[in-house]
Amino acid sequence: MGTVIGLVAGIAIGALAAGLVAWRRLRHMRDVERRAREADRMATLGGLAGGLAHEIKNPLSTMSINLQLLDEDLRHLPEGGAGKLLMRVGTLRREVRRLEEVLEDFLRYARPHELKLEPLDVNRLLDEMLDFVTPEATQTGVRISRGFTPGLHPVRIDAARLKQAFLNIVINAKQAMPSGGELMVRTRAVSRPAGIEIDFIDTGSGISPDHLPRIWDVYFSTKERGTGLGLPTARRIIEEHGGSVRVHSEVGKGTSFTVFLPAGE
Repeated sequence: MGTVIGLVAGIAIGALAAGLVAWRRLRHMRDVERRAREADRMATLGGLAGGLAHEIKNPLSTMSINLQLLDEDLRHLPEGGAGKLLMRVGTLRREVRRLEEVLEDFLRYARPHELKLEPLDVNRLLDEMLDFVTPEATQTGVRISRGFTPGLHPVRIDAARLKQAFLNIVINAKQAMPSGGELMVRTRAVSRPAGIEIDFIDTGSGISPDHLPRIWDVYFSTKERGTGLGLPTARRIIEEHGGSVRVHSEVGKGTSFTVFLPAGE
């Protein structure tokens, strides 16, 4: 009797294990199909973006040059004669620059990119990026601290693209701390699945539960002059590397972004 029960239990456990393997395979296949559809969509969008950018950048460049010439001409008028006009020209020049920035952000998000992967030290990449942003962060009262695990195994990444993704996350953290605060950046190795995780933890204002699901939506932003493309671009780059990003936030306490990058072969 015991043998029969054991046999039945073994069959049940085997069926359960087989079902679990099949479920994992199905989930993986669906994820691959989703990424393929997304890649096709973004390739089409990238092609349209190139033509659109050309049509918009040319008139913007013409406007910028003529506004600069107009500014120079007005400054040669008698003192006090062109004060209001100079202010208006200055406003127009700032808005043209803002349009150019929005366009560049859109192109960074929409253009298809062929990754140039090579094994690199993520700690070193982060060091370079944080060295770049630290002076400006210090001026706004944001202190950046680093907690890197030494000796991490190199991962295959496109340094320029991934640095842009990290920079977008850091800029988002800085903007969440207008009165100053702390940004902690940490790295560590993980085993299941094998790879590296990077934490970006700020002490900013946090994200409300209503807004949290929408932070990855293109053009969604709670900031007055935000383009709503920084975080979607960051996630897209990370996913192009086969990685993922998750976020946890509490209003009034801060936000943490955790990036996972898979280990190379």
